[in-house]
Amino acid sequence: MKVPGNKLPGLRGRKVGDLPGLTAVARIDRRTKRLTKRLRPGEIAIIDHVDVDRVSAEALVACGVAAVVNVAAGISGRYPNLGPQILVEAGIPFVDNATPELFERVADGETVRVCDGIVYLGDDMVGKGDVATEESVEAAMAEARAGLSVQIEAFAVNTMEYVRGEGRLLIDGVGVPEIRTPIEGRHVLIVVRGYHYKEDIATLRPYIREYRPVLIGVDGGADALLEAGYLPDVIVGDFDSVSAKALTCGAELIVHAYRDGRAPGLERVHQLGREAVLFPATGTSEDIAMLLADDKGAELIVAVGTHWTLEEFLDKGRSGMASTFLTRLRIGSKLIDAKGVSRLYRSRITTPQLLLLVGTALVTMGVALFSSPIGKTWLNGQQDLWNAFIFWLVGLFS
Repeated sequence: MKVPGNKLPGLRGRKVGDLPGLTAVARIDRRTKRLTKRLRPGEIAIIDHVDVDRVSAEALVACGVAAVVNVAAGISGRYPNLGPQILVEAGIPFVDNATPELFERVADGETVRVCDGIVYLGDDMVGKGDVATEESVEAAMAEARAGLSVQIEAFAVNTMEYVRGEGRLLIDGVGVPEIRTPIEGRHVLIVVRGYHYKEDIATLRPYIREYRPVLIGVDGGADALLEAGYLPDVIVGDFDSVSAKALTCGAELIVHAYRDGRAPGLERVHQLGREAVLFPATGTSEDIAMLLADDKGAELIVAVGTHWTLEEFLDKGRSGMASTFLTRLRIGSKLIDAKGVSRLYRSRITTPQLLLLVGTALVTMGVALFSSPIGKTWLNGQQDLWNAFIFWLVGLFS
């Protein structure tokens, strides 16, 4: 797999044409969403990601990654996840099921070479894997679709387990913490960094401007709000994928804790000199954000980027995603899912059409002025004013 040109961003001291394959700086992390925060265009991503999901793949593509080496199974067969297909269709070399020891043999920032599924560090081969192609990805996806019924059964089991473990929270709101942000009787906009969140936030600008809802960012959703020019009122999550800028923007912080009280995100909050409220629950962070808004009396809850379809639940990669399904049932009609609103509604008035409309209106007004007695009187008055202005202007220089 040759790369055109002599250099790529991130290339260290060697022309690409000197050796076959792709030579570039390697960025390595077991958490893909954490890696994409520091990945630069032209670098090689080394990840450990079973069932690469759509959001992660789109983030890698947006970073301009030169190649992706995965030490896990990009498609394990649990369900037809879309990540590998997105990478391959984007023309990004994807090496799957690579040698797990890559994480010990390659340090972050070292220059590696990837050729035909083999990873070299200098002249030494440090790992190898399978080069994904459109054909191999499609075959794996077909096999995964055939076994989807097993995942549906597991989803149902997880749903029952969640009801048994969190019934009091789900039904009676027991365990929802007190917060200082006023929500009673207001609209609440909950933002998660999910599918099409950027487009949907942009489409919702008139709604945000008119209703001024309480803005709740779920982990990276807080950064999404900041990027869109909004200041979040509340940030909810375990805080493993949200920036320090967001955590110190002044928003009220709600740390998602385990049921036993452990809250890994709380340490980071204290390191930044902030205080936070704990919310112990076994569901996902977007679930507790919805339950929080509902319990505090929100009139309407609008969700952006959250998960709803079975594919999205499985794509999230958590068995507890069944909790999101039950949370939505609990909140009912108060919850409006804004997912895809940017695709549902797009302005169909083009710029030429708008100019034509304005021009037509001006011509109509002109005809009305010239044809009516009142219009003629008004025009004569304007002409007298213009003549007086010209007379005054000439007098300044005479």
